[in-house]
This record gives sequence, structure tokens and C-alpha cells, in this order.
Amino acid sequence: MQHFSLNQQPLITPSKLVCIGRNYVEHIYELGNDIPDDMVVFIKPNSAISPQLNSIHLQQALHYEAELCFVVEKGQFVAVGLGFDLTKRQLQSQLKSKGLPWERAKAFNGSAVFSDFVSINQHTQGDDKQHWSFSLTVDGQLTQLGHSQLMIYSPNEILAEVSDFLTLESGDIVMTGTPKGVGEVKSGGVFELTLWQGIEYHSEAQLIHDIAQTQPLLKQQWLAI
Repeated sequence: MQHFSLNQQPLITPSKLVCIGRNYVEHIYELGNDIPDDMVVFIKPNSAISPQLNSIHLQQALHYEAELCFVVEKGQFVAVGLGFDLTKRQLQSQLKSKGLPWERAKAFNGSAVFSDFVSINQHTQGDDKQHWSFSLTVDGQLTQLGHSQLMIYSPNEILAEVSDFLTLESGDIVMTGTPKGVGEVKSGGVFELTLWQGIEYHSEAQLIHDIAQTQPLLKQQWLAI
């Protein structure tokens, strides 16, 4: 499989980042939200992308949300990677309480950080049995553990529903939501994202065991500043 970063071909500059909110039940409960009747979708501009993992933006603390991410080309997911949807959690809560949009808490400069991406085998990209699992460790401690089988909406369902009302340009990135375990980015912390392919989910304990025995598809690390 081919690895590439946002600054290398064949990945082009995305016109937008399409983000799915509230896609893991335990994360919904973690933040005290209700399970939505419909898919929650919001947009970040490409100016949100940063190579740095920042802990603060305009004197406001940032919270991390690790997510499985896909690159679109010609209406299909052609590459997979991981990313951080950085959030001003206090501001987001204030905006939600007033029924206002989330852009100030979600779409600011530096609010999206991505790993490298790995091209997807074209023979299996449309197969829902192509399982994806990922982890986030902070300073060596497991903090978030995600799996595509735990999503309310699978990657294929996300692609189909978003494409119904929004044109996905080649190079766009879709962020598929975050599992439980979100928290504040602390300056000096070491954040490591790891992605695996092909491990089925039966239980959290089983997944932790299996990923420890399996070669990851990619692993990337950031020092928060």
C-alpha cells in the first residue's frame, strides 16, 4: 500500500473537510448528548489543516478527538488515515446551549491535524467487512480506542448519505467521528495515533489484545505545543 501525506501527490489539497458528529454511542453519552435521529454533519475549511498539534488557540484550551479519516477521489474513498478534530469544548457547549452553529468551536485555523494516508485496495474499498480499528495514546497511555463496527454510521453509509446532498470533490477528507475518551490537549504531551486493518470487533478487551498482536497499517506521533 502507498503512503502519502497532505503535501505529496496523489493527494491534492482538499476543498473542504466533511466531519461526522456523534457517531459513537459511548462518546455521545460521555458528553451528555442525545443520540441524534439523523447523521450529524458539519464542515471545516481547508484552512483548518495544520501539521502541528496545538493545545491553545486564541487563549482557549483545545480538546482532542481522534478520528478515522478518508480521502475522496471521484466519489469514492481511496485512502485512509487518522486525524484530530480539535475542539474548543467550553465554547462549543456555550454555542449549543444557545442553539448556535459550532464553527467558532470547530472550524478555526489549526483545528484539523492529519496523519499520513494509505491508499485503499480498490478491490475491497466497497466491502463493509473491511474493518478499521485505531487507537490514541497520550504519553504512552491508551486514551481512545475506535473501531468501524462501533460506528452508528459505517464509512460506506457516510459516503452515500453525504454524497446525496453535498458534492465531494477529489481530495476532500471525510472525518468519521470520535470514540469515547476525548480530553484536553496538554502542551508537552506525546500523542500517538495507530491504525489497523482487518480486525473484527467482539469486545474492548479482545480488540486491545488483537491490536497488540497485529502489525499496524500506520503509526504517527505528535508533540503537543
